[in-house]
Amino acid sequence: MPRRNQPLANPIRAPTSGIDAQQKTCYEGENLARLLKSIQREMASARLSDSALPEKVWIKQQFAIGVNEVTRVLERMAACSKSETLPQGYSVNLPSRKAPTIQLQAILVASDCNPRWLIKHLPSLASTRKVPVIFVKDNKGGSLRLGELVKLKTAIAVGIKAKGNAINQLIEEILRDSETKIVMG
Repeated sequence: MPRRNQPLANPIRAPTSGIDAQQKTCYEGENLARLLKSIQREMASARLSDSALPEKVWIKQQFAIGVNEVTRVLERMAACSKSETLPQGYSVNLPSRKAPTIQLQAILVASDCNPRWLIKHLPSLASTRKVPVIFVKDNKGGSLRLGELVKLKTAIAVGIKAKGNAINQLIEEILRDSETKIVMG
């Protein structure tokens, strides 16, 4: 039996996840401030048009907040495979599948999460559902900035639910712009 203070001969290392590989869409510094400010502006305008609900309830309807809830929503979404990709305008009715009640448009993830294994599964799970992941990196702490967005102290992951409102239109523009930058850059 090896002593406690001696390192193992073959230490087990966690495989590097898709986090580093998918960190193409990462917002930090001034870009992050602009992103969060524009999302907050769209939240305020969408909130004005739908002010019947209390603020916390309204936020929960617009966002999946936290790693567990984001994971749960992603797992309930149907996985996309290459064989299911159809030309635009065509649809297939699959009787064995139930349509998920909630779809995520994008996921905001704090890249400064510690321990890293808390969010390690999100990029691969999101890629199987064709949901883009946007990493948030900040000196102050990405989880603090995401928490401010949803009126909490901290949030490691925030999923943006596809509701067809002003928030979704803004996220669509952001995703389109980031795809253009990746293709051109």
